[in-house]
Amino acid sequence: MTEAGVAAAAGDEGPGHAYGPDGPGLGMASGFSTSIGMHMEEVTGSRVRGWVDVGPHHLQPGSIVHGGLYASLVEEAASYGASVAVRDRGQRVVGVTNTTNFIRPVSSGRILVEATPIQQGRTQQFWEVRMTRDSDGALVALGHLRLQNLVPPPD
Repeated sequence: MTEAGVAAAAGDEGPGHAYGPDGPGLGMASGFSTSIGMHMEEVTGSRVRGWVDVGPHHLQPGSIVHGGLYASLVEEAASYGASVAVRDRGQRVVGVTNTTNFIRPVSSGRILVEATPIQQGRTQQFWEVRMTRDSDGALVALGHLRLQNLVPPPD
């Protein structure tokens, strides 16, 4: 599913809506997911799956994927899933802790991303994000994101 398709499936409320996964970012040419090359094929409140094709702009001087890309993938995948999980309650989410562990170096190819919740409560969520090489399924990075569920401000 394309980013725009995910936004439509999530109940798109228009381009100016900033609450949840259909706000600025998903499906917008200037969004962060687009700028890092992340493609999301599934976004639900219980799983997010996607990928990024590694290019020269993702590499650090040592010619391996920059750790910032992995941390960004953790933040993006878990935030979108967590947003979908609370949208029916009129809430939005913000990340409060991002811990990303780098397991194996990658210099090229596709990195698969899968995020699943470990805990989803009334006020907080905790998600795990696994990043694997598409070529052999090897784990290349593992991240965890704790998010705060926020009540929308009054209009």
